[in-house]
Amino acid sequence: MRFYFSPPAAAKAMSGRQRHREKNMKQGSILIVDDDKIILDSLCEFLKLEGYNAVGAGSYKQAISLLQKNKFTLVITDVNLPDGNGMELLGLIKKNYPQIVVLVITGYGTIESAVEAIKLGANDYLTKPIVDDELRLTIERALKQQSLISENQNLKNQLENKYSLENIISQDYKMAKIFDLVEAVADSRSTILMSGASGTGKSMLARAIHYRSGRRSKPFVEVSCGALPETLLESEMFGHTKGSFTGAISDKQGKFLAADGGTIFLDEISSASPALQVKLLRILQERQFEAVGSNKTITVDTRVILASNKNMLEEVKHGKFREDLYYRINVITINMPSLEERPSDITLLAENFLKNFCILHNRVKLGITDQAMGVLQRYNWPGNVRELENVMERATLLGKGDYITVDDLPANISSHIGEQKAVSYDKMNLKDALVEPEKKIIRAALEANGWNRQLTAKSLDLNRTTLYKKMKKYGLEDEAEKLGIR
Repeated sequence: MRFYFSPPAAAKAMSGRQRHREKNMKQGSILIVDDDKIILDSLCEFLKLEGYNAVGAGSYKQAISLLQKNKFTLVITDVNLPDGNGMELLGLIKKNYPQIVVLVITGYGTIESAVEAIKLGANDYLTKPIVDDELRLTIERALKQQSLISENQNLKNQLENKYSLENIISQDYKMAKIFDLVEAVADSRSTILMSGASGTGKSMLARAIHYRSGRRSKPFVEVSCGALPETLLESEMFGHTKGSFTGAISDKQGKFLAADGGTIFLDEISSASPALQVKLLRILQERQFEAVGSNKTITVDTRVILASNKNMLEEVKHGKFREDLYYRINVITINMPSLEERPSDITLLAENFLKNFCILHNRVKLGITDQAMGVLQRYNWPGNVRELENVMERATLLGKGDYITVDDLPANISSHIGEQKAVSYDKMNLKDALVEPEKKIIRAALEANGWNRQLTAKSLDLNRTTLYKKMKKYGLEDEAEKLGIR
C-alpha cells in the first residue's frame, strides 16, 4: 500500500497555499526519505505548503549525504529503501545526530516493527495511507519534542559552562596543583576525598570533576549527610520499599540509583552513622546495595566523591569513623586551602564577583577602591570564598556610588581598616624581635606572588639576591622546595 493524499486533503492543501505564502516559514528543516518518487515529491510539496523547508532523498546513501551537509530538525523515513533500511538510518541518526527527531513510515506496519522503531528512538511510527491532518499533527508533536530536546541540551551546556574547571578562579600555586590533579583523575572511576573548611569550594570542585569526565551527560547528585536526620539518611541514599518502616507508603529510589552512570557527591561524610558506613564500604568495594526493607541486590556504576570539613584521620582515631572505610575512600585526596591561605586570590575573586553580580542585579559599578580592597585583604575570612561572595553581593546591591568603598562593607569587616595588634615587649633585642615579623611578611609576599621570587623582590623593594638570602635564613627556600616550587 502506498502513500496518497485523499482528494479532500489535496483540496485543503491547495486552498491553504495563499495562507502559507503570507506566513513566515516554520522553524526547522525536514528531510523526507522514500524510494517512491511520486510519494517523495508529494510529501515535499505538502510540507512546503505547510510552511516547512522540506528536502527529499530517494535512497539511504543520498539521505546520509544530505545529513552530513545540512542541518535538519526532523527526518521522515520509509522502512524499505533500495540500498538500505529505514531502521538502520534511524539508528545512525540517533547515534550521530541525537538532536534530530525521526518519524518512521511504512506501508506494511506491524506491532513488532512499531515497537522496534520506538525502541531504536523513533518519535512516532505511522502506516500508509496517511491523510494530511494525521501527518500534520504528528509533525507538530515531533517538533515540540525536538524543541524540548534542544532546550534540555542547552541547559546541560549551561551547567557544563557554569561548573567547568575554568570557572574556578585562582592564581594561587596551591590551587594550580589541585587543577593539575583534577585533570589527571577526572575521567577515572577512582573515589575522591576532599577536605577543607566550609566555604572553600568543595561542592563546586566536585561538579567540575563530574563535568570534566566522560560522565558529564549523566546525573550529578549531591547529598549533604549532615543536613539529613540519621533515621532518614540510609533511606535517602539507598531507597526503601513500601512498608519497610513507618511512613514508607510507597517504594522510593535512593540517591545512589539516581546517580547511576554519573557521580554522587557525599558532603559532610564524617556525620554518616555506623550503619551507613558499613553500607558505604560495601558499595565502594562491590558497587552493590539493597534498598531498606528489600532483599533485592542493586548494582550501579556510580562515581563517588566525598567531602568533609573535619580531619578524617582524627575522626578515625577517636572511633567516630571506620578505619577500613577511611582507607577505602582515601584513594585520591584533595585538600582545599582556606581563603586566608591563598591571599593572592582575594583581589581576583572580589573583582570577579563584583562583575558577575553587576550583571545579575543590573547594577553599574566601576570597581573597588584601594582602601576597600586593602580591608578585604586584611580580613581573615572564616567563611572563606562563600563569605567573600556574599559580601560582594551585598556591596553590589547596597553600595551608593560608582565604586565599592569601605562604607559598603559589613561592619565586622570594615573594622579592620585601622586594626593594629597590640605589641608586647619580651626582653629581647630589636634584631631578634623583628625576625618573626619579617619572616611572615616575606612568606605572605611570596604567597601573594605565587612564590615568584622576582615579583616578590620587586614588591618588597628588595634586591633579588637579598631576598634569596633571607629565604634561606628563614627556611623559606626549603618550604618552597617541599611545595614543588623551584
